[in-house]
Amino acid sequence: MPVTITTRVKEELAKLIDQIAKKEGMDRSTVLRRFLLKATKEWLIEESLKDYEDSKITLWQAAKRCNLSLWEMIEEVKERSIHIPYTIEDLKKDIRALNE
Repeated sequence: MPVTITTRVKEELAKLIDQIAKKEGMDRSTVLRRFLLKATKEWLIEESLKDYEDSKITLWQAAKRCNLSLWEMIEEVKERSIHIPYTIEDLKKDIRALNE
């Protein structure tokens, strides 16, 4: 069920939103909903990738949190040049596994 949220913005921002709405052939509310959806999705991806980089969650968990496939999340990692947490201990485990 939709919820109404109200907020105040500066006049310049309101004019810009109106310009975008006119150019896109939408009303102001539709433009704002799209902006909010895009911004919240971006925020969630950024936060999830920070948690991944800090080894708090796996990449798979980050993908699930963001409602993305693992491959989509891998693309986000590539595009953002995220440091993949891989320790010396991880390397040792991988080398032991290769030698078995």
